[in-house]
Amino acid sequence: MPHAFPHRRAWMTSVAASASLLGLSTRTRAGSSEKPARSLRIAHLTDVHVQPELGAGEGLAACLQHVQSLKDRPQLILSGGDSIMDSFGQDQARTKLQWDLWARVLKGECSIPVEACIGNHDVWGWNRDSSKATGDEPLYGKKWAVEALGLSKRYRSFDREGWHFVVLDSTQPAAKPGSYTAHLDEEQFDWLERDLAATKPETPVLVLSHIPILSAAAFFDGENTKGPDWVVPGAWMHMDAKKIKDLFGKHPNVKVCLSGHLHLVDRVDYNGVTYFCNGAVSGGWWKGNYHECAPGYATLDLYPDGTFERQYIPYGWTPKT
Repeated sequence: MPHAFPHRRAWMTSVAASASLLGLSTRTRAGSSEKPARSLRIAHLTDVHVQPELGAGEGLAACLQHVQSLKDRPQLILSGGDSIMDSFGQDQARTKLQWDLWARVLKGECSIPVEACIGNHDVWGWNRDSSKATGDEPLYGKKWAVEALGLSKRYRSFDREGWHFVVLDSTQPAAKPGSYTAHLDEEQFDWLERDLAATKPETPVLVLSHIPILSAAAFFDGENTKGPDWVVPGAWMHMDAKKIKDLFGKHPNVKVCLSGHLHLVDRVDYNGVTYFCNGAVSGGWWKGNYHECAPGYATLDLYPDGTFERQYIPYGWTPKT
């Protein structure tokens, strides 16, 4: 996949749904051609999958250096989950090794504030057969990720430069032991309802989740057409997408949702909300491109009127053999 991508201007509609998989630079502006002063520039880095192998620590450092060397430097990094290669089915020693590497690279290479969400690979021990976890350990499940990422809570919200940011926890236990599905648990959804209701209607809202709430790329990741119908696993896209969509419909100030998980880049516009899936820092898990997606990250320029601009930026990583 080439590292130079054509720019594409896309205008957000309020009702019609559209999706683009190949237009990696997108702009959403409304009304006047005059641009208001920008509120904030953020970088969205997701699916780093840091590990000692394949030069992944060096790759994360290279990505952070690229972000910070931009002429127009972001003021905030949103880390989109799957920070480490895997702890879902790994023992304590392997999990600690990965989180220690993550912390070491961030401390040495990142001077921009970071806000993070939890990815499925950041959850420790849910595959008990592989991890040998009992479930009684102090850091079992999401507790290790909450501590390692310095989170106040697995889901939360905060305000920055006139925008309201909502950070969700997509990964929930599935009925099958040792597996997961994507949705908001009841406690979290109730909190989200209250949080959006308490946000001033003139304040634009950005939602960060690891697993996409709504995605076109989910239909192209994996073998989804072995039978007569499309099949998108519940671990690839939110099973409660309709419920969340209905909630967002009550709050027109929800403008944009960011996710990763699929290691692909897409955009879906539906009912006034834009859903971006923003590739992967690790690309194909540090082995090169994943389908059409090169290792990269996204920048978003946020404006006080609730509009935004997104660009996906490959940072030139070459796989280590």
